[in-house]
Amino acid sequence: MKKILFITSILLVVSTEVNAQQFKVITSVESIVPNGIGRSRIIDGQEDKDFETYTTEQTEEDNTRNKSKRSDIRVKDFEETKLLNFYNIGGIRFQNIAANDAVISSKLTAMVADGWELAFVTSAVESDAGKDDGQGIFITRYIFKKD
Repeated sequence: MKKILFITSILLVVSTEVNAQQFKVITSVESIVPNGIGRSRIIDGQEDKDFETYTTEQTEEDNTRNKSKRSDIRVKDFEETKLLNFYNIGGIRFQNIAANDAVISSKLTAMVADGWELAFVTSAVESDAGKDDGQGIFITRYIFKKD
């Protein structure tokens, strides 16, 4: 009876660890800078980072700082896939948007083929704020999970 309980306990622990999920974020950044001078890319970080290394807990009693530097957070190993800019000298280019959709679809398909499941998509835009701005990006984060 003890052996059965022991084996059941081990199987339960192993199955719990196997069910842990991984998450991966892929980001597309598409330039909305006029005249086609911006840069558009899909970014896929190839390094794992432990958030706890860069996290501090602020309390009234203890206001110690984390010893890690901002430069420690930077990722040097990443995949960068070129995309086309939304604008060129003639204005908005719908052909560029269609081309980007095809490249992004290809990346998403490859991720799914590698066993990742698309869990969430979130996007945001920082657009041209008027005559003197001339800056802007459209950013989309694709959040994948794997069991």
